[in-house]
Amino acid sequence: MGGHKEQGGARQRFDVADAAPLLLDPHGLVTGWTVHAERLLGHGAAEAVGRKFADLLETDDAERVEDLLDRCRTGSDWTGLMTARHRDGRPVAVAVRVTPTTAPQGGRPAVLVLLSELGDDARGWDMSRGVLEQIVVGNPIGIAIVDTDLRYVWSNAALEQFGGGPARSRVGLRVADVQPGMDSEAVEERMRHVLETGEQVVGYEYVGRVRSAPLRETAHMLSFTRLEDDRGDPMGVYYTVVEVTDRHRARQRLALLDRAGEYIGRTLDVMTTAQELADVAVPGLADFVTVDLLETVLRGAEPVPQPLAGSERVPLRRAGHRSLYEDLPRTAVDSGAVVAYLTNSPPVWCLTTGQSWVQEQLDPLAVEWAVGAPGGRESTFLELGLQSVMIVPIRARGVTLGLTTFFRRRQNPFDQDDLHLAEDLVSRAAVCVDNARRYTRERDAALVLQRSLLPRRLPDQDAVEVAACYRPADELTGLGGDWYDLIPLSAARVALVVGEVPGHGIDAAAAMGRLRTAVRTLAAIDLPPEEVLAHLDDLALRSARDDGDDGDEEDGGAQGNSVGSGCVYVVYDPADGRCTMAAAGHPAPAVVAPDGRVGFVDLPQGPPLGVGGPPFEAVELSLAEGSTLVLHTDGLLAHGDDGAEEAGRERLRRALEGTARELRPSCRAVVDALVPARPEDDVALLMARTRRLAPEQIAAWELPPDPAVVADARRTAQDQLSRWGLDEELMFTTELLVSELVTNAIRHASGRVRLRLIRERTLVCEVLDGGASVPHLRHPRAMDEGGRGLLLVSQLAERWGTRFVPDGKIIWAEQPLTTPPG
Repeated sequence: MGGHKEQGGARQRFDVADAAPLLLDPHGLVTGWTVHAERLLGHGAAEAVGRKFADLLETDDAERVEDLLDRCRTGSDWTGLMTARHRDGRPVAVAVRVTPTTAPQGGRPAVLVLLSELGDDARGWDMSRGVLEQIVVGNPIGIAIVDTDLRYVWSNAALEQFGGGPARSRVGLRVADVQPGMDSEAVEERMRHVLETGEQVVGYEYVGRVRSAPLRETAHMLSFTRLEDDRGDPMGVYYTVVEVTDRHRARQRLALLDRAGEYIGRTLDVMTTAQELADVAVPGLADFVTVDLLETVLRGAEPVPQPLAGSERVPLRRAGHRSLYEDLPRTAVDSGAVVAYLTNSPPVWCLTTGQSWVQEQLDPLAVEWAVGAPGGRESTFLELGLQSVMIVPIRARGVTLGLTTFFRRRQNPFDQDDLHLAEDLVSRAAVCVDNARRYTRERDAALVLQRSLLPRRLPDQDAVEVAACYRPADELTGLGGDWYDLIPLSAARVALVVGEVPGHGIDAAAAMGRLRTAVRTLAAIDLPPEEVLAHLDDLALRSARDDGDDGDEEDGGAQGNSVGSGCVYVVYDPADGRCTMAAAGHPAPAVVAPDGRVGFVDLPQGPPLGVGGPPFEAVELSLAEGSTLVLHTDGLLAHGDDGAEEAGRERLRRALEGTARELRPSCRAVVDALVPARPEDDVALLMARTRRLAPEQIAAWELPPDPAVVADARRTAQDQLSRWGLDEELMFTTELLVSELVTNAIRHASGRVRLRLIRERTLVCEVLDGGASVPHLRHPRAMDEGGRGLLLVSQLAERWGTRFVPDGKIIWAEQPLTTPPG
């Protein structure tokens, strides 16, 4: 029923009942035709007999006929697939068997051809047992058959490459007997599933240790198929095994690097980034990982090449560590602690050379690397059970930033592939560490700038109790253009300021710093609020012109200057509770009355600074003691579903009504209630609770414009200082100040003269007159008879100055008090 296929191929069996036989002469001419052949190809006997067999085939197959006839002349046969041509021209796929016949003595030899049509569902070759044995026995893929009890009944030679002995020794054994280190339960579970359901399991990947590689984890791909008898009952399972360790490890490497790209560098914090590196490496690459960085890196400083020359011990700071086991973190150095490595140790060699170091098995006599750790030294690696190590320097832009050390505790030593993977991982993390370091440096510089521009602490004074809160929109630098300030003025008064420069970051902060400096300068000369804003307006406009910026660029225009800035300037006098304020493009302050009622000041809104417009207007109101002034930037009102100003005011009103008596927590609570953690706009809030000076702290006298009253004024002031219990030295200097100031007022001014003494943190001496001229400090020559009054005042007083009021001017002088007011 069968013959040999060309090139030693398989056998093809024909059903005699279905096969169409025909005879050929030795030259390939059809000499015998059958009804089956006519039914298959459509040619009658009269048409077919005498034609070449090749004429009945497609061109490619027709060219092969001569070779097949030659095989038959040598006594060989052939079995294979061809395409015949039907009488109507359509192709017919057939299985062909060509074999020589044995002719009677003296007869002519012939060639027998059997044609069997291949239908759409034909399976093609039907292999004989001999051919199948050649396939499975000589196959390089491990193949085995187990019975329904999952015991081996047959295996090929290729299965021996995975350990477990020759095929004959496996018979009757189970997987656990052949591979004791393998997770046999997982494998047999899949075999039982195949036996019970008949479903094939393809591509099951097992990762573990086998006898052929007891010291390393390997990966194998297994596929399971159920064997059935003629009745369809299960006879057993045959499975194939292919080692895919290289592919598995390559996939693991890619997955680890992908995870590193996703996980490392999510923040711009150096310590967090180092810890993320350790987290990613365990357990995918190592059992225990430590990350140590140079101290300069943690500070954000620029690392210096070769910073370790001449050092006996090299200190590094533990920036991160991760362990697969619970006992390792307890015995290792904690994050943030200093680890000093010996100069002849592998870590220092890696630091100085910038090269990696790997040791498959640690030398028990050379594992003391670190000194100065808790307990006098870091626990030895062998005590921790760590037997293989890699050290990879963290390098970025050609400079070493620190070290990453990888340990394995199990019997699975690192190899060169592991080292290459560790270097790829660390090189990616090094970029993130360096970015975090550079960000730390830039952020520290920005914060230094911010601390230099914003008040570190508000000055002590007795006019108001004050609390402030600032929340920037720029979460990276923590820096914006909003600011607040409290400026002590003469006569125990204070100036409260809140302002806002458009934009965020360094440019806005620099513009804010210029404005804040200008405000403090203008406050020092005691200008009223509307005049302070007028000068600021001129300054902003000149600054924009000097910078060549008209504020119309697409990038914001005013990002680098103060054009469009807003400011509210408030002056509060604790002597009488009067409050004067003016605003330039800025929200009006709120006022919380002592009984808790909240209102908003009806304050005329002047134009933003630097844009021009009508003059600024000031309003004056009287505040009861214990009232709270609430100055804020518009960022406090710009949050919520409705961005309208009235809605923002209503939210602020509700937040202020619920505040506590203590001012500092109240200030923080208002910001937390109205502003998200990461606002879209900077927010500055300044809350000031008013105080009043006690009547006994103020003494005032109206003086007639007569030079004779100067002596009376000196005696009156001296008596008042006596009642206040001040020392004689202060009484003497005050007597001189009163004498000079009253004399100048009477001599050079006209109208009323008033002397006022205020005892607060300082002793203030004020003289009011109706004149409008400003006195000037002179340095008289030796022969001059006058001009020494203000020079004497400047030498005796700690501060002195002039401020204008509606009915004239006030010349004032301050002296420090050694005795606190009582």
